[in-house]
Amino acid sequence: MILSKEYESEDGDLFQVELMEGMTDHEIEQFKSQLPNNSIPPEIEALLRFSKGFDFFGLDEIRFDAFGYFGFEEMFPYSIQLAGDGFGNFWILDIDSKGGWNSVYYVCHDPAVIIKHSENLSEFIKHLDDFGQNMGQSYLDNIHDKTVWEIWNEKVGLMESNKKEYDFEKGSIELPESFFVADLSEAEIGSGFPWGKSGPKPKIIRPNDEAIWIVEQRLKQGLLARLFRGNR
Repeated sequence: MILSKEYESEDGDLFQVELMEGMTDHEIEQFKSQLPNNSIPPEIEALLRFSKGFDFFGLDEIRFDAFGYFGFEEMFPYSIQLAGDGFGNFWILDIDSKGGWNSVYYVCHDPAVIIKHSENLSEFIKHLDDFGQNMGQSYLDNIHDKTVWEIWNEKVGLMESNKKEYDFEKGSIELPESFFVADLSEAEIGSGFPWGKSGPKPKIIRPNDEAIWIVEQRLKQGLLARLFRGNR
């Protein structure tokens, strides 16, 4: 779909997708050996043989083979860093422990928000096509520029109002003293939560393969408490 299209940037420059080379048999086997369950879904393997990614105006290069580049393993134990926006924010494809390639998330650091961006890689590429055609009015731009702030300011998205009951205490998980559960397992795209409201480096736990996170909440000290602590 996107290979045959010519797009126009906001400055009026025309551009097209520039494909990278595909993987060889040897590269495919090496890549599999790094992945959970040492496997790749058949449709993803076919894609990788065709191309490892492509260049697309307005974003860092799109990569289908960037496994383990992202870090932040407490949030995404296994992931593909699909793309970056050049400002330290990334689109991440979540891989489960059985080797399944699942949803794509937009991970923003300012504000510190995570959003379920696309249901899968195929939909993410459709969202890139929409970005190329509509630029500032696209779904991708709306998530990037508007939705992150709505979620951070708690106007939309998934917050502490989650009423489901979870069974985390029965496992081997050491829970933070205060936390909220962010459950995106059945959420629509565009849903998300602020992972950094409590300050830098909160404790984040991913109990299993589901899109569920336990996020530490640090209670803010009042003025008197800070004054007493400072006098010790």
